[in-house]
Amino acid sequence: MIQYISTRNSEHKVRSAKAILDGQAPDGGLYIPENLDALKLDYHDVINSPSGAYDFRHMAKVVWNVFFPDYGKDAIDELVDKSYLNKFSKDEITPITKVGDYYVLELYHGPTAAFKDVALSALPNLLTKARELCDFSDETLILTATSGDTGSAALCGFSDVPGTRIIVFYPEGGVSETQKLQMVTAAGANTCAAAVRGNFDDAQTGVKSLFRSIPKPCEGVSLSSANSINIGRLVPQIVYYFAAYRQLLDMGAIKDGDKLDFTVPTGNFGDIMAGYFAMKMGLPVNKLICASNSNDVLTEFLQTGHYDRRRTFFKTTSPSMDILVSSNLERLLYYICGEENTRKYMQELSEKGEYQISSEELGLIREVFCGIASTDDEGSKSIGATYSEYHYLMDTHTAIAWACADKNEDKSGCPNVILSTASPYKFCRAVLAALGEEPEASDEANMNKCHELTGAEIPAGLAGIFGREIKHKDVIDCDEMKDYVVAKSEGRI
Repeated sequence: MIQYISTRNSEHKVRSAKAILDGQAPDGGLYIPENLDALKLDYHDVINSPSGAYDFRHMAKVVWNVFFPDYGKDAIDELVDKSYLNKFSKDEITPITKVGDYYVLELYHGPTAAFKDVALSALPNLLTKARELCDFSDETLILTATSGDTGSAALCGFSDVPGTRIIVFYPEGGVSETQKLQMVTAAGANTCAAAVRGNFDDAQTGVKSLFRSIPKPCEGVSLSSANSINIGRLVPQIVYYFAAYRQLLDMGAIKDGDKLDFTVPTGNFGDIMAGYFAMKMGLPVNKLICASNSNDVLTEFLQTGHYDRRRTFFKTTSPSMDILVSSNLERLLYYICGEENTRKYMQELSEKGEYQISSEELGLIREVFCGIASTDDEGSKSIGATYSEYHYLMDTHTAIAWACADKNEDKSGCPNVILSTASPYKFCRAVLAALGEEPEASDEANMNKCHELTGAEIPAGLAGIFGREIKHKDVIDCDEMKDYVVAKSEGRI
């Protein structure tokens, strides 16, 4: 049975339910499967359902059973069905479509119109079962930092889930108006969203530090995470890599055994790390192309092996990628560089703000990963050109991935799948500008204008948000996060 270890202490071992329940290892490391070889299977067992038809839920059940063996097959079957039945607007859950020379994997057909829904429709169910398996009686307080989309998906997923409360911290002024409204109008009695004066990295650093300083903020309350630092958030994302492969087979775009390239708009390295796990499970993957915006810390790392968070932070039109500390990279470092070096690199990052891996380690990473960055302007041009030529509308994050795919000089000849991570209606102001239109004063007006111009359907989860009551108005400084969480835990605010 697979055990989970901390990236900073392989002697610390837990089963999957405990890893999901805790969210983060007590030493500050991230939980990972101890043995990658134990994940290996015949990918046909994932993509081929008993009925012979494409079946996303079947794929999820196979993947979850590999990663979460202590749950048991019957429980996994039940949890997958509960997570995905009647939750998404497309039967495929994550449909794929050919656009020009690329294949676009649309991950935004869930309740909050972003790729985070795929995992955050699942994590509340996984966590609830983990509480049962671990005989856990404390209330679970979910702490989440968001650069935009995780917050709304987590608030939606955990809304009124028994035994849980959730606090989402988002950077003040660092998300779109639509993203903010999705969070501050969250109606669940157990939900809370608070703006932090700072950027996403400030919020994420604050949240991660709280897991070490106050794992139990008060009697009867314990912390967990809905960020991709939680292995229960990351594993469900593995499934859509297999789903893409099966759909391309069904389309006749590839032959069985052909390899694929995946271009992934990346900030916290979680979505692309899911692709790495899919490859290690046996999916035919050629390259994972890490697409960054102007906050190109990952591009520099993947090209030089030098990670340096001490750089200018840019607010861009793809705010979910405005991140300088990519937490999930630590998982990859462990598998490539080993425990001792990973611990050393993370200490150097914390104390000096930078680290340098060896040329040998970089060479191993570059066998799989490629880093490319594009600017707001390049992404905007991709939106305009793609709509003009193919009448296909992309959001700003997908556009960064498209621009990076266009800039990729290492063409493998493999089909390139671009992960489309959000609906364009979440970023209407930038999308309209990219289409040569003058944006209006509000996101509501921009959403209507975009619909009138393109005819693209407004996702049900976004329609009507502008008339909802604003329930969460708190704005705090980063150094107030601890007191805020304790006060919320104790019911004082």
